[in-house]
Amino acid sequence: MKEFRGGIIRMFEQGKSGYQIAQDMNLHERTFNRIIKRYQETESYSDRQRSGRPRTARTLANKRKIKGRIQRSPEACSKPHQSIEALKKSLVKAWNAIPQDIIDKAVDDFPKRLKKCIEAGGIKNR
Repeated sequence: MKEFRGGIIRMFEQGKSGYQIAQDMNLHERTFNRIIKRYQETESYSDRQRSGRPRTARTLANKRKIKGRIQRSPEACSKPHQSIEALKKSLVKAWNAIPQDIIDKAVDDFPKRLKKCIEAGGIKNR
């Protein structure tokens, strides 16, 4: 729908009726009215800011942190391990390097995250 908003607004500004635009675009008239009302209020047809918690896992700051950790400790991921024991030792070392407050927060947040997943109908494969 987002890609059609500009065209809908142009047709409206050219004088076409809401009913005719809705028919031409195969829209419900309420959808048309909502788009025009938002445009008149904000003078923009882009999406409004969403409410709720912002994305945090894949922010630019987090990507930089991860890249920095890899660059500071490239041996943790740059070479294949000679054995399962070597892999285990490397993983334990990396685990022990994680600050306790980060682990505590992840553990404390888990029930909330699980509840949200259940409410959303589970995790969808992409």
